[in-house]
Order: sequence, then C-alpha cells, then structure tokens
Amino acid sequence: MTQAQRLRFWLIGLAAFLALLWLLKGMLLPFVAGLVVAYFLDPLVDRLERLGLSRTLSTALVTGSFFLVIIGLLVVLVPLVEHQVVEFAQRVPAYVDALAERLQPLVAEIKRKLSKGDIDRLRSSAGEYAGTAVTWGLGVLKGILSGGLAFFNLLSLLFITPIVTFYLVHDWDHIVTRVDGWLPRHHAATIRTQVREIDRTISGFVRGQATVCLALAAFYGLGLTLVGLDLGLVIGMGAGLISFVPYLGVISGFAAGIGLGFAQTQSWELPALVAAVFAVGQVLEGNFLTPRLVGGKVGLHPVWIMFALLAFGSLFGFVGLLLAVPVAAVIGVLVRFAMSRYLTSPLYHGDGPR
Repeated sequence: MTQAQRLRFWLIGLAAFLALLWLLKGMLLPFVAGLVVAYFLDPLVDRLERLGLSRTLSTALVTGSFFLVIIGLLVVLVPLVEHQVVEFAQRVPAYVDALAERLQPLVAEIKRKLSKGDIDRLRSSAGEYAGTAVTWGLGVLKGILSGGLAFFNLLSLLFITPIVTFYLVHDWDHIVTRVDGWLPRHHAATIRTQVREIDRTISGFVRGQATVCLALAAFYGLGLTLVGLDLGLVIGMGAGLISFVPYLGVISGFAAGIGLGFAQTQSWELPALVAAVFAVGQVLEGNFLTPRLVGGKVGLHPVWIMFALLAFGSLFGFVGLLLAVPVAAVIGVLVRFAMSRYLTSPLYHGDGPR
C-alpha cells in the first residue's frame, strides 16, 4: 500500500466516523457522558486496585460514590437555586426602580446634549437590538430544550449513563489493550507517544480543570451568598463552572455581581464585599488550585477552547459540548506533532543540505 493509499484510507475512515457521529448525535449523550465520567474516574479505580481491591469492587465503590455525590448535590442545590431565582424575580421591579433613580441624572444630561432626532434614532436602534437579542435567546432556549436536555435525553442521563460508566471503568484497561493491538505495527511507537501526550493534555485540563471549576463554583457560590448578594449562589456557581476559559468566569461573574450589588443597595459595602470574594477566589486559583491540580501548561489556548466549544456545540448540541475540549486537545497535539515533522522536513528546509 502506497503512502497516498494509506492517507486516503485514513481520510475516508475519519469522514465515515464524523458522518456516523452526526447521524447518531441524538442518542449519543448518555454514552458520551459515561465515557467522560469513566475517563475522569479511572485513575481512582486504578489506585484502589493497587491497594488490593478487585477491579469490580473498586469500580462499584468509585462510580457509586460519584453518582451518590451528584444526586446529593442536586437534592441540596436545586431547592436553594429555585428559592433564590423566585426571590430575585420578585425583586426585579425594585431593582429597576433603583437603577432608574441612579441613572436619572445621566439620562437627563444625555437628553440635554442630544437632539430629538438623535434620541429617536437611539430608541429605534435599541428596540431593534433588543428584538434581535430576544430572538437569539429564544432560539438558544429552543435548541437546548429540543436537543441535549430534552426529556428523553435527561432520562437517559439519569438511568443509562451510570450503567455505561460502570462498564467502561471496569473494562477500561482491556479496552486500551485491545485498541493498542489494532495499531499499525510500523507506526505503533509513534502513535503511542502521541497518545500519551494527548492523555497528558486531557488529564491536565479535563481532570484538573474540572476540579478547579467545581472548587471555584463552591467558593464563589457560598461566598456571594454569605455576603448577602441576591442570586449569589447562581452567579457564583456559574462563574466557577465556566472558569475553564481563563478570565471569562471571573469577569462575567464579577460584572454580574457588582451590577446586582449596586442595584440591591445604595451603599458601596455590598459591591466591595462581592469584589473581595472574587479577589480571594483569584488568589486561591492562581496560587493553590491551578498549580496543584492542573500543573504546567497543557497546550490549550483559551481562544481555541472557545472556538471548539462553539463549533462542536453548534454541530452536535450538548454532545458536542462534552466532546469539544477532548477533541480540541487531540487536534492540538496532532498539529504540534505535524509542525515538528514539517520543521525537520525538506518542505521547510528545501532540497539542499541543512
């Protein structure tokens, strides 16, 4: 088989895999979620196995504990979030009145400096942008409800994902060995090296960064609730959970928290406390959490992560969001490997001596 034939074979295989993923995206959610959770839990099972426990018992203990913790968190957090959301909705008119009162001098100054035509154009533009934003928001909500978080998929997450996770974790080493046996023998060593690099990247980002995000979500949510910010649990948890994109979580959470703090009170005390919570969170993340749990550079640029999330989310829905970061890590490792080969090849140096 020539080099061109090999390349054609792998490209056809990749195209067939992507086409199959596209066709089955509506039912893949519990299996992809189970694969992600299994990858996350496998090191814990291996550690228990090294301590003398059987693989089956280790898998049952780890997976059972994981899903019990998830269920417990849902039982505790859902009522709290619901309570904060209901209270926030009841206080929205008061927030609007308070913000209108604060902005009244600024609005009066703008009216004084602008002509009637300018004000009419601003109102027209604001109405158009508001309509576009509402349409976009409704479209996103419709996509979520009709896609990955539809009722059937939610049930499959609850009942199928734990079973898939158990069997994948239990047979993880056998699966890895079997796949290793399928590698083309001539390139097996090179492929294993790249797979180890991919595993290092995904481990550092997915396992480490997921733990960091959960810790920050707990810290921000608890901290903002304790300082008395309305909707503090929701804002803090949201800021923590999206902290895998550097600065996005803290900036969005900080802006929402400070804005709500000014709407909630006339003094500077609450906004200052909100700022202090995020400042302490950043110190903890930068000096303790990220260095200990994520380690050194994992080779995933924030812009590349955001692009992968948007691209895979738009193509495959919630399944795409679960696959985005691992696939981005794989592509990043392969691109770096291809660039290293290119920089040592005649394509880069030319046909002459180096």
